[in-house]
Amino acid sequence: MFIDEATIRIKAGDGGNGCVAFRREAYEPRGGPSGGDGGDGGDVIMESSERHNTLVHFRFNPEYKAQRGQHGMGSNCTGKQGEDIVLKVPVGTIVYDSETGQKVYDFSRPDDRIIIAKGGRGGRGNARFATSTHQAPREHDDGRPGEERTFRLELKLLADVALIGYPNVGKSTLISRLSAARPKIADYPFTTLQPNLGVVSVGEAREERSFVVADIPGLIEGAHTGAGLGTQFLRHIERTRLLVHLVDVSDTSVQPDPVKDVEVINGELESFDAKLEEKLMIMVASKIDVANKDKLAKLKRYCKKHGLELFPISAVTGKGIEELKYAMAKKVDEVRASQAELESEALNSRVEE
Repeated sequence: MFIDEATIRIKAGDGGNGCVAFRREAYEPRGGPSGGDGGDGGDVIMESSERHNTLVHFRFNPEYKAQRGQHGMGSNCTGKQGEDIVLKVPVGTIVYDSETGQKVYDFSRPDDRIIIAKGGRGGRGNARFATSTHQAPREHDDGRPGEERTFRLELKLLADVALIGYPNVGKSTLISRLSAARPKIADYPFTTLQPNLGVVSVGEAREERSFVVADIPGLIEGAHTGAGLGTQFLRHIERTRLLVHLVDVSDTSVQPDPVKDVEVINGELESFDAKLEEKLMIMVASKIDVANKDKLAKLKRYCKKHGLELFPISAVTGKGIEELKYAMAKKVDEVRASQAELESEALNSRVEE
């Protein structure tokens, strides 16, 4: 099961109450106030982990509560602090405040840790109120309540390359040829109901480099409005560096016109988020082992006109797979280098400021 969205309710621990007490020991009939402070409530902490890859554990257990602090005690004993709880989320999780819709944090790296709900402060005991003119205070503070909030968690896959296109254009077969991923492959639409990830290695052992490919479930017209679960699938494309658009050029394709195929999918990308259409894209003519020559020729003319690289492949026979793999690796390296340069410039500008 792939759960990419969940709503959770969290409650940090309340602070313990301060204590009202007076020393009563032998030969100390007026020992004075000795009420201790209450302990602080536990925090709710969220941490990103590479060991988790779904939000399914939040779907079945949506409520979390940290331990409250103990109340203060006599003899100036402070109550024990409540224990924190740590919620593990997959890398790529974005946390939103459910009430305001505001983004709270983006877990883009492993082992990121933030406090999402602060525990309440413990109350003061009566010993804290003693003064030279007020030597037997009976005042104390109650503990402060811990923060209580509701968050919406959204998980977006962190992949370098996204395979996109209509259902049944050969995305799952292609990722199975490129990597060790073994997705379900069948001849009916929407066989793939959840994104599949595969690691692709390129080059010799000493110079081997790798990148992650995501097989995005088939998109259809109206995907940006939710048709065919489109909005759930489109959000996974946002973080990828490169789009590989597969177009079926066989006679059995869902879309009879390959150019219309490209324009519809590009339109859905733009409608969902204008930045998606601006991403680097490679075109792939799939199923060329059973290709319709007119369709293939029409797609070639379209790609040449719009300056798009086109790679005819057959995931069944393996034709064109190696050329495509190296082209994908080259584009990913280019984007990584560009992003690293931008991050370096941003860091230098912050240091100068």
